[in-house]
Amino acid sequence: MISSADALATKAGVRILEQNGNAVDAAIATSAAMAVVAPHLCGMGGDLFALVHVDGQVHSLNAAGRAGSGVNPEQLRQQGFTHVPMNANFNSVTVPGCVAGWLALHERFGTLPLELLFSDAIGLAENGFRSSPLLINSFKRLDDSLKQNFKDLHSSTTEVAPTIKRPGVGRTLRAVATHGRDAFYAGEFAEGLIEMANGMYTREDLASASATWDQPISIDVYGHRVWSTAAPSQGYLFLAALAISEQLDLPDDPNDAQWAHLLIEASTAVGYDRTEVLHDRADLGATLKDLVKRKSLINPQSASPRHHVGRDGDTTYMCAVDRNSMGVSLINSNASGFGSGLVEQRTGINLHNRGLGFSLMRGHASELAAGRQPPHTLCPALITRKDNSLLSVLGTMGGDAQPQIILQLITRLLRTGGAARKPAEIVDAGRWVLRGPTTGFDTWSSQSPPTVQVEGHAPESWLRELASRGHQVEQRPRLDSGFGHANMIVVDENGDMSGGADSRTVVGSCE
Repeated sequence: MISSADALATKAGVRILEQNGNAVDAAIATSAAMAVVAPHLCGMGGDLFALVHVDGQVHSLNAAGRAGSGVNPEQLRQQGFTHVPMNANFNSVTVPGCVAGWLALHERFGTLPLELLFSDAIGLAENGFRSSPLLINSFKRLDDSLKQNFKDLHSSTTEVAPTIKRPGVGRTLRAVATHGRDAFYAGEFAEGLIEMANGMYTREDLASASATWDQPISIDVYGHRVWSTAAPSQGYLFLAALAISEQLDLPDDPNDAQWAHLLIEASTAVGYDRTEVLHDRADLGATLKDLVKRKSLINPQSASPRHHVGRDGDTTYMCAVDRNSMGVSLINSNASGFGSGLVEQRTGINLHNRGLGFSLMRGHASELAAGRQPPHTLCPALITRKDNSLLSVLGTMGGDAQPQIILQLITRLLRTGGAARKPAEIVDAGRWVLRGPTTGFDTWSSQSPPTVQVEGHAPESWLRELASRGHQVEQRPRLDSGFGHANMIVVDENGDMSGGADSRTVVGSCE
């Protein structure tokens, strides 16, 4: 089974499973297709994290890029910036890790050749695909000064009908399939990137790009073990909030406003100082133990005033499970919509802006510096049973709100009768998220407390009763894309699968 945010990408993964590829093969094929059809969400110019469950073991892949040798935090500070600029600035563009991630996954677990895994993606890029409503609307919202950078899209994304071709992306995929990492990190894309960035990167910066297999982090909760990726991922936040939620008097009914209140408070308790805690050298295993003790900070009757006193994310998540119950939880991201708005013109590959997670404060643990990985909002999730068998792979996009969305999904699955509910119902259920005042990445960095946004089809009582508890509440439309694009696959004890793709994407699918 494959679940992703676009039916074309899901079908690419399904075709690989039909040709006896495993879940990793299928996930790579799906991710490659998403890199073609969803430049507003992800791509080869972004980063990637993944969890792989195989033979009772969970493996964690970190394919986050590092800042180039030419980053200059002092110059940014002198120019008056207090945060790394999000758009049209190479200080926010770390060396893209996506391709290194694909190759690391394939080298360790892949069974079919890359030429086959990329075949659907190449066909979509070279022969064209119909633009999705999400792509069209995202492009319309892009700053006019940046639209001209997207030559493949500029004249095509005015309505759903036109066919978009991305020949440079297809050419790059062919080259990587044939010649490996050097075709990307020392090839046409690399030469174009070095040239346009004017000293930000050296050839050595790109040649040293790699993905690492790190120790995953996990916690035992609700009779299962829940897993995520270590630093610089923010997965520790939903793990700690889950552990706290198990200690609270959580209602059985998720429609109860108290259910939402307690989960909001758990998220706030573990997350309010994230900007001080999360960096690429953090020991999040030790941090988890300390955060779980914050249960004492939660008031069951009223909202916490805690917030940091010291930006909407565009990402895509996909998951795959094969007939042998190998499971893959994979997330690939631009950071914000279309990333930095910068595009390598030879290939048409747009560049992410993950460097926005760095700090410009002198001496900060995550201060912008050459060779460092920025704090990441990306946090794939995976759940195993006590016998180490796979129960679920799941995750979402959503900027800072990713841990909050995953917390709600897992709590619905494990705590509130989820075993009797379909994953599609869990994924589509109304949500709350915490939002900062400006972007999907300032929840924990703003000097004002976050707003609790409540989705239009969430229980009516949430708005009224959360406000009565002191939360600053805002209602949003039903099935709002700002509440993430989640995907989930659940494997029962007999090995049968059920899954759900988020209706918020319009074109997501699970097959």
